[in-house]
Amino acid sequence: MINEVQILLDQYTKWLRDKTTLRQVDDWVEISTPYLDRHNDTLQIYAKRQNGGYLLSDDGYIIEDLQQSGCKLDTSKRQSLLNMTLNGFGVKLNDGRIEVLASKDNFALRKHNLLQSMLAVNDLFNLASPIVASLFYEDVVAWLDLLEIRYTPKVKFTGRSGYDHVFDFVIPKSKTCPERILQTINRPNKDTAQLLAWSWVETKEVRSPDSKAYAFLNDSEHTISMSVIDALHNYDVNPILWSKREDVRTELAA
Repeated sequence: MINEVQILLDQYTKWLRDKTTLRQVDDWVEISTPYLDRHNDTLQIYAKRQNGGYLLSDDGYIIEDLQQSGCKLDTSKRQSLLNMTLNGFGVKLNDGRIEVLASKDNFALRKHNLLQSMLAVNDLFNLASPIVASLFYEDVVAWLDLLEIRYTPKVKFTGRSGYDHVFDFVIPKSKTCPERILQTINRPNKDTAQLLAWSWVETKEVRSPDSKAYAFLNDSEHTISMSVIDALHNYDVNPILWSKREDVRTELAA
């Protein structure tokens, strides 16, 4: 099993390295990554020297893009959810820019956390339509609360390689069921499925052997591709269509 996981991690690392490019932009270095935003454009972050270390920034892209698309973050509830998400990755919001400071020793880790936070915020607040009032994450919270399912929100685990991974919910172990780790994916596609799969491969090695992972997939507006479902299955993540959530009601409530 260890050799199998190591091969998967090596494949992911090679893919990430091969698909990353650099470009000098004044005092900044633009880092183009293989991760895609909701427009299917590659995500870019920027790095420059600062106070003996490095400042990493998204240059305000994520928040500005959401606001221009009609997703306002002006309510106290959404601000609280945004801050909780960013804090989970150890990054800060500075005048609309998602930023984090890094040193030579933790540059790779901080870069990873920044990218994860950008993807998380992008997916969390990516509404199917500007007039939709609720967020998918909020829908899942409401459903769990309705069923009186005990959970801890926004839990960070450090994977076997030292990278941090934040999951939306953790349902603790009970007398009849193991620990259950839940992630919501508002915009299920190849990239979001792959990112969750890698996070779980990293994390499962440091959790209890019987821990289970679940992915709630928002199929309210779009049909979920079978390739996404198969990819999650292949990495021992249980995909749950939101329209079929009652199928796991007993399993999660136990």
